Amino acid sequence: MKLNVGGIDRPMRIVVGLALVAWALFGGPVWAWIGVVPLATGLIGFCPIYPILGMNTCSAKKD
Repeated sequence: MKLNVGGIDRPMRIVVGLALVAWALFGGPVWAWIGVVPLATGLIGFCPIYPILGMNTCSAKKD
């Protein structure tokens, strides 16, 4: 699995994911749990949709 999330994309995913999960935990709507997805992809550094779209925001060449 190659890293494909990097640059500003990765920290933004983590921040948005944490914000949505916190909102869900503190009485927000159920759909706010979708924040788990950007949080996980930001922490792992891999987004499964990016290869389908031919995208890569990571400048590191790691396998």
